Amino acid sequence: MKLIDCKGMICPMPVINTKKYFDSIEKGEAKIIVDNEISKDNICKYAIGCGYKVDFFKENDLFLINIEKNNISKKHLNKDENYALLISSDLLGDGDVNLGEILMKGYIYTLSESDIIPEKLVFINSGVKLTVKGSSVLESLNKLIDRGVEILCCGTCLDFYGIKDGLEVGNITNMYTIVEIINSYGKVIKL
Repeated sequence: MKLIDCKGMICPMPVINTKKYFDSIEKGEAKIIVDNEISKDNICKYAIGCGYKVDFFKENDLFLINIEKNNISKKHLNKDENYALLISSDLLGDGDVNLGEILMKGYIYTLSESDIIPEKLVFINSGVKLTVKGSSVLESLNKLIDRGVEILCCGTCLDFYGIKDGLEVGNITNMYTIVEIINSYGKVIKL
């Protein structure tokens, strides 16, 4: 049985490490160790959603999660539905700025590890700050590009913030193209 030690890790890393292991095998078992209930709940939800057998118990301050994948366990995903993602801020959610930065970094990283990814990522307004030199999400954005995602950045927005010369990922686009993308996709998600 594979041991996956996720003590001290914050969301979404315990789930991603668990998913990476189970994606790499056709069938097998693993014991995942986490030190908080949120991670335990998230891993259990992931495994149950995949059709895996899940059991957990608490030992001292740790949660030990046993997961079994057999060769008929499958996660049902609708991979045929293409979508575009419109990112209009460098923060995710409203409230504390530091928390918004942490959440956006976690979201982009998790997206880059997901089975279902958008066909296009369109960055507008302060969202373009995520695509320039010094951004904490460049590695994840490059991984998405490697997986076939097209990244487009609003040229007017880059000019407004004075960061056009710092663009590291994606291509500069204009409002006409952004409108065409929004109008042509059956599903556009805005963050």
